[in-house]
Amino acid sequence: MALILFVIAKVQLGDSFSVEPIAKTLVVRGIYSKICHPMYLFSALFFFGLILYVGRTWLLLIFLILIPVQILRMRREDQVLEEKFGEEHRRYRQNTWF
Repeated sequence: MALILFVIAKVQLGDSFSVEPIAKTLVVRGIYSKICHPMYLFSALFFFGLILYVGRTWLLLIFLILIPVQILRMRREDQVLEEKFGEEHRRYRQNTWF
């Protein structure tokens, strides 16, 4: 389910997707109307589910390393978006989860 939600979030992000944070447009529709960083959330849930499925508990170490990395990426993305969209981005963050 997390993989499906990840793909939906990616499609809804459209041309605004990039590996490095770039403020093209502020996407606030679909899943993004409720969750600010759905791709990060759903990729983490997918990876965690995969770890449980394959039963390799040592993969939890990689997962625990990836979480802080993803948090840093989210913060950087928020910084870039706030620099470009200012108050609009701050209002969006107040009305969304994660």
